Amino acid sequence: MLRGFATINYWADDLEAAVAWYTEVLGIEPYFRVDGYVEFRVGDYRHELGLVDGRYRYADSDGRPAGPVQFWHVDDVRASYRRLLDLGATPVQEPIERGEGFVPAAVRDPFGNVLGIMENAHYLEVLAER
Repeated sequence: MLRGFATINYWADDLEAAVAWYTEVLGIEPYFRVDGYVEFRVGDYRHELGLVDGRYRYADSDGRPAGPVQFWHVDDVRASYRRLLDLGATPVQEPIERGEGFVPAAVRDPFGNVLGIMENAHYLEVLAER
């Protein structure tokens, strides 16, 4: 079901400061920006590092914030989401279109961790190149 690493998202209460810091650390400019989200492509496999405005941070039912969220590529995000729920995960974010070829979703596993899944067009492009 999980094909490979697609994106990791970090939360930042000061998004612009985080963008400036990661630009310096990585030595590259972000390639993608929308309100509340900025993304870099990093390394040999052009993995995606997303910085998300902290106001969108996932939290559990007690209000405890989530840490970084790893998103894994899946071929069918809706079927994978349903399967994870059937296996005891609880909903965090239902599948939602974020642009053509990019549909993320997230669940909380039975141990309290947020597990991200997504249909990710970039993952498939890199795979085709390999």
